[in-house]
Formats: sequence, structure tokens, C-alpha cells
Amino acid sequence: MLNISTPALLFPAISLLLLAYTNRFLVVAQLIRTLYEQLSETGEESMKAQILHLRSRIRLIRWMQIIGVLAFIGCTLSMGAALLEAQQVAQWLLGFSLVNLLISLVISLIEIYISGTALSIQLNELEKY
Repeated sequence: MLNISTPALLFPAISLLLLAYTNRFLVVAQLIRTLYEQLSETGEESMKAQILHLRSRIRLIRWMQIIGVLAFIGCTLSMGAALLEAQQVAQWLLGFSLVNLLISLVISLIEIYISGTALSIQLNELEKY
């Protein structure tokens, strides 16, 4: 039997993930603004490659946030269904929430990989000097 405290356990985890995703978004957005200024001044090709990576990262972070919010909504609805003693619905909604949380984490992994690739581009440029 699913009680209200079971989906409530996910609340802190999902909240912290969304906060981390938002921080990543803000850092990448600031980096894009900085690179845009540098690119308009220098026109370096390596910066264009970095900007393409940043575009992919922004897209992925946006999806991480959207799917994370869906996980949060599913968790909240699961708590509501458990409160109303609709056990089957509560279980399905909790499962929906967990699947969305897993998808969000997998997308986060992909974004981390792309971030590492972008740093490699920058390190290659540093090696030239």
C-alpha cells in the first residue's frame, strides 16, 4: 500500500535537481553572452565550435528542466491520489514520476559529456599558445 510519505520522499531530490539544472542553465547563458562578445571582436573559428556545443547544452538543459518538472508534477499528483486513497492511480503516477526523473538524469549525463567535449576544444586552443 502506497501512503503519502512515499512520493514525498522524492520532493527534496527533485527540488535539488531542478535547482542544479537552473544553475547550469544560468552559467551556460552567461558563457554564451561572453563568447558572443568575444566572437564579435575576434571572429575566431574555435569560438564558433564552442557556441555550437553551448546551443546543444542549452537545449538539453531545457529538456532536463521540463522533464524534471513533469516528475515533480507526477509526484505531487501521486501524493494527492494517495491522500484520496486511489492506490492504483497513486502508484501509476509515482511510476510516471520516477521514469521522468530517470530520463532527466540520462539527459543530464549527455549534457555533462557535451560539456566535457567543449572544454576539450578550449584546452586544444590553449595548447596552441
